[in-house]
Amino acid sequence: MSTKPKYLDVTIMGRTYKVVCEDEQREDLLAAVAYLDRKMNEIKSAGKVASSERIAIMAALNIAHELLSLRNSGGGSSDFDIEILKRRIALMRTALDEALAPPEPLL
Repeated sequence: MSTKPKYLDVTIMGRTYKVVCEDEQREDLLAAVAYLDRKMNEIKSAGKVASSERIAIMAALNIAHELLSLRNSGGGSSDFDIEILKRRIALMRTALDEALAPPEPLL
């Protein structure tokens, strides 16, 4: 028996994307989307980068830098969980892939 994928509509920088998301990952995905949206809007509001693609790349680089800094410093706190961070990154990667995908034809 085949299970139909579940979709969630998320909004990043004012654009809505349909993302595959299991129920148990919903909260993590929404947190990742909110974080990514905030990072991308910070870059956009700085006015130095114009295209959505470049903004997404810069946000990804900033987030990767944050991850590597945390990894190199040992997490900075005893409650740091790399597995949670890995799941969030995977969800952000999915959101980025959706955001950078060419738009679907209307007809």
